[in-house]
Amino acid sequence: MNCYDELVARGLIAQVTNEEEISKMVNAGQATFYIGFDPTADSLHVGHFMALCLMKRLQMAGNKPIALIGGGTGMIGDPSGRSDMRQMMTPEMIQHNCDCFKKQMSRFIDFSEGKALMVNNADWLLDLNYIELLREVGACFSVNNMLRAECYKQRMEKGLSFLEFNYMIMQSYDFYELFKRYGCNMQFGGDDQWSNMLGGTELIRRKLGKDAHAMTITLLLNSEGKKMGKTQSGAVWLDPDKTSPYDFYQYWRNVGDDDVLKCLRMLTFLPLEQIDEMDAWEGSQLNRAKEILASELTKLVHGEEEAEKAQTAARALFGGQGSMENMPSFLLTESDFTDGAIDILSILHKGGLASSRSEARRNVEQGGVSVNGEQVKDIKISYSREDFTEDGMIVKRGKKNFMKVMVE
Repeated sequence: MNCYDELVARGLIAQVTNEEEISKMVNAGQATFYIGFDPTADSLHVGHFMALCLMKRLQMAGNKPIALIGGGTGMIGDPSGRSDMRQMMTPEMIQHNCDCFKKQMSRFIDFSEGKALMVNNADWLLDLNYIELLREVGACFSVNNMLRAECYKQRMEKGLSFLEFNYMIMQSYDFYELFKRYGCNMQFGGDDQWSNMLGGTELIRRKLGKDAHAMTITLLLNSEGKKMGKTQSGAVWLDPDKTSPYDFYQYWRNVGDDDVLKCLRMLTFLPLEQIDEMDAWEGSQLNRAKEILASELTKLVHGEEEAEKAQTAARALFGGQGSMENMPSFLLTESDFTDGAIDILSILHKGGLASSRSEARRNVEQGGVSVNGEQVKDIKISYSREDFTEDGMIVKRGKKNFMKVMVE
């Protein structure tokens, strides 16, 4: 199976502008393609996973990825899928986030010897002259067509700022500059980016002639991919200081039965033949498929050693196998105790098992909290330092969230 056909078989391709030409370029390793990343945080999250895996897959086939960091567009904010305006960021914040992104991307993409590039669109956007932009680029866009774009239609009733209205022009200009500077002949993006990407293709055609090669592909389910990065307690980050390798493993171990094979196809590098064999798996076999998914993705982000530790800890807690040594833990200090004791609500909150004391109270009242295997029924129960053994206290919220709480 060639590279493009595998992308289709894995469910990664939604729309293309010229499938025959795109397939030919990708299979021959002749694509120099870009995917954009907005530096709105200092870590990537699992919503970026599909893009990172796609870049790795295409690079393995001989194509050249360009990771475009939106240092310039990040100062405007993408209105796609948003109900309000994004908070403005300083250049220093954006640069810090860019540096963090490259470190994380390097686990997926080989940036050595010209095999890939990371560029920042601030390099060309921040120096643009407004009048020149209006004359040279603005004349290529129809306001009527822009207003028909889904990303703008969703915001029209609530209010769309002129600042955000320019986002499509900025993103289109990115492709134009990447085409001229680096020979970038292909762009990938989520299905919510389709209008912006078509704008880039049209701008190249208008400015450089109809024979200029510029292709557009969107990723299937990328909007779902963005949602993938969110859980009830917040985002699932690739940074181990924000989301521990264990929590990262558990996130994928807990995907729904209907999603596990889809995730295996789209996000792992296991052979399709091996994944297809799992189609007939049922019941406990699906749990094994989830373990495989969680292990493969944790290896990609955190390495094999951390993946093995996470799997061992999960099996120890939920399956009674192996050591509890590698389970996630939290250390209480002297300042956490009041009159020599700490209540269960504080333990849940400080340990990260609840986002607030009020949420912790609800968890206890609903019968979803246990300590060392015993259900907690009293929201006022407290524990002294002597209640914590050398091995710690195992606090569990719900069926799948737990923490080993230690005392300093």
